[in-house]
Amino acid sequence: MSIRHGLLALLERGPRYGSRLRTEFESRTGSTWPLNVGQVYTTLSRLERDGMVVQDGEDDAGHALYSITDDGRTELRSWFETPVDRSSPPRDELAIKLAMAVGAPGVDIRAVIQAQRGHTLKAMQDYTRLKAQALADVPSDRDEVAWLLVVEQLIFQAEAEARWLDHCESRLVRLAKAAATEPAPSGSSTGRPGARTAASRLRNRH
Repeated sequence: MSIRHGLLALLERGPRYGSRLRTEFESRTGSTWPLNVGQVYTTLSRLERDGMVVQDGEDDAGHALYSITDDGRTELRSWFETPVDRSSPPRDELAIKLAMAVGAPGVDIRAVIQAQRGHTLKAMQDYTRLKAQALADVPSDRDEVAWLLVVEQLIFQAEAEARWLDHCESRLVRLAKAAATEPAPSGSSTGRPGARTAASRLRNRH
């Protein structure tokens, strides 16, 4: 829904055509979430269908202009005032990857974690460099301030991911040690094969 409401926010500043909306959206977010013109016009068509925007003539170059309606402003105000819902978080590929890697035959989960940590730390360094560039001159307009907020969010997100990866590795090491000292279940040779397999792989790396 961020594209839908982002376009409404830009249209509240005045009539816009599709390509200009794309350019301003990317400028405001530092091209972190690039759009194509097709996405913009598809979203505008849905907003028009829902009564949130209307076509409002053309500019001097013949571009079709869109304007926000009162219903669109009401929707936008509601978006700004309503917290982002975290009760149904989006699927995270990294979390799914690590969950599936636990106990998977032939997968060295610590190597997966270490590779991801290296990538995440490099991304964090790149974002920090972008932040330093943005702060070299005091942000002077709303687009520069908006981009600074976005890049700082990316830094915090990368920092959190790096800490989580450290936590995952520490937990796996603790589980491996616990599995190494856990007596085998009497009368059974099965027990917890996934945990024992992961534990043996971790022990082999020490």
